[in-house]
Amino acid sequence: MKKLRILFQYFLTLMTTSYSQYSAKGDLIWLMLRPWIFIPRVLYILLTFIFLFLRILFQGNSKNKNVQKNLSKYLFDVITDLGPCFIKLGQALSTRPDLVRQDWLTELTNLQDNLPAFDHKIAVKIIEEELGAPPTELFDEFPESPIASASLGQVYKTKTKNNTYVAVKVQRPNLYFLIRRDVVILRFIGTFFSPFLPLNIGVGIGEIIDEFGKALFDEIDYEKEGENALKFANLFKNNPNVFIPKFEKEFSSKRIITTSWIDGVKLRDRALLEENNLVPSSFIKTCVISGLQQLFEYGYFHADPHPGNMFALKGGNADYGNLAYVDFGMMDTITNSDRLTLIKAIVHIINDEYYLLAKDFQKLGFLTKEQDLQKLVVPLKEVLGGSFGAEVGTFNLKNVTDKFSKLMYSYPFRVPSRFALIIRAVVSQEGLALRLDPEFKILKIAYPYIAKKLLTDNSEEILEILLEVVFDKKGQIQIEKVESLLNILFKDSQNINSDLIPVANAGLKLIASNKGSEVRKNLLLSLIKDDKLELTDAKKLLSLIRDTFSPLNIAKSAFQNIISPI
Repeated sequence: MKKLRILFQYFLTLMTTSYSQYSAKGDLIWLMLRPWIFIPRVLYILLTFIFLFLRILFQGNSKNKNVQKNLSKYLFDVITDLGPCFIKLGQALSTRPDLVRQDWLTELTNLQDNLPAFDHKIAVKIIEEELGAPPTELFDEFPESPIASASLGQVYKTKTKNNTYVAVKVQRPNLYFLIRRDVVILRFIGTFFSPFLPLNIGVGIGEIIDEFGKALFDEIDYEKEGENALKFANLFKNNPNVFIPKFEKEFSSKRIITTSWIDGVKLRDRALLEENNLVPSSFIKTCVISGLQQLFEYGYFHADPHPGNMFALKGGNADYGNLAYVDFGMMDTITNSDRLTLIKAIVHIINDEYYLLAKDFQKLGFLTKEQDLQKLVVPLKEVLGGSFGAEVGTFNLKNVTDKFSKLMYSYPFRVPSRFALIIRAVVSQEGLALRLDPEFKILKIAYPYIAKKLLTDNSEEILEILLEVVFDKKGQIQIEKVESLLNILFKDSQNINSDLIPVANAGLKLIASNKGSEVRKNLLLSLIKDDKLELTDAKKLLSLIRDTFSPLNIAKSAFQNIISPI
């Protein structure tokens, strides 16, 4: 009897507890104990997708503009009707012009911040409950309708009693329940159908959805979002081209977040930027470089960089535009070990070292420890070979993703769940750049960034990677690899102008510093071959350095930095 009572109390707790954090097992039990919610919702989602699939099957290839317009509207309505979880998935699609038809893309863009708003009276009630007073008492001005409405909340442009404008984001009602319910169902459907799908991701699709669920539960905790905003702002405090709105803690809570107002242009399309006399390419560069910094320097990144969360600001210059990030609910970290391994992987791609690249994939968890890496050398070369050579003009993540999907189906690659948000962030960012410039190639910015980091970052870890590039296992100078690294960084005049002096300074400081002892030792050892003094490689290296860092190039760099400092 006592055991039955304990068991009853346990189930009662599961029935009544409202979790604020994602728990795959706990949330599944919670929903299974509510079959009147679970069964109708599963059936509704399945039927909705069946009807959507059939309509796309019969009308997707139609050349009639009205048919496509109605179909895109239907797609938008379906995603909106299914709720926040599905809207988040739709937002990811809305950043990919290479995956979605342009006429559908225009409609899907509305998923970013142009969704139907919820009742204004409910928003006012939530503010009063959370902040302890009605908005008319808290603010000097409070509008009767939101200026934007997104998947998780709606935003009001409000004037404070200090005569400054702020953005007040109010969370949608009943959001914890809706997300909790649908993440469980997405996981259930995904796990059930994954054996029948032409996928070989090597890891349960449930684990990927678990990462998505954790990120969503973090995103609806606005107190945590405020902490994220403060941390993110601190990382970019010395970057004049990246702006983070000020977090107003006084007017924030778990369901309300207030930040300073951003006067900018959303990064939706090229024409909109040009209408405001803004240079699209400059914002692409700031966007991509700041994204690379988040991944490879800070280890903390914005995992939801869609056009609704990024604004182009006045100022900046033709090379680097001023960019503002907003909405810091979906953030993630990357470990120092993964960060350094990714840098090594990019260096190995640059140097066409595909066995070492396979080892990088193994260390990151994309391959098992038992995998024979030698068998992957040729397939990897076919997928990634020449990515910065003759094929760079056609290289983008879509191309490599298509090739990798075939590779993953034929070989035991798997996607570690911890990379789900990283991949989402990188793919979304490239999609955003493609919207602004269809000819954009991410490697043209990523490779020089990595090359500059190797040549200017004197941290122990990066120095170790640089030594691997400059010297082989026998301690001999690898002239071709050094030349490749310098060519990647200085192959165009813009990079020469901005990067030549910093690289030269960093090199001189390294050689003279305590950290440079290993470099000096290896340079001396490289002069000795078969117990004889051999100066051939040293002469080639000196010639390469002399040509790259000639007085004329240094003078051009100094002049460029004077007239257009960044």
